[in-house]
Amino acid sequence: MIALRITEAAALSIVEQAEYYQFNGSADHALRWESSVDQAVHSLLELPERGSVCRFHNLSLAGLRWIFVPGFPKHMIFYRYLPEEQAVLIVQVLHGSRNLETLLDNI
Repeated sequence: MIALRITEAAALSIVEQAEYYQFNGSADHALRWESSVDQAVHSLLELPERGSVCRFHNLSLAGLRWIFVPGFPKHMIFYRYLPEEQAVLIVQVLHGSRNLETLLDNI
């Protein structure tokens, strides 16, 4: 069985986005966000290598993968599959229009 781990930065990003939708959209939108993130994250436990490998220049980001959040096509979940630990580590959840490499390098 594959374990799920999540960084504090990723958890905070998920909560902040839900709060944004709650206050600038609707409670339903916030709940849909949370459900979609949960669905995507748990899908990685079934198929941890399904995400695309990131092609960043920074070597510290080698092996990082990403998937879209279903229903939120501009939001991306960045993660590492750690087969030696039988774990998926959710590194960050970001909007694709941001400077992804810089933000991910700071984690």
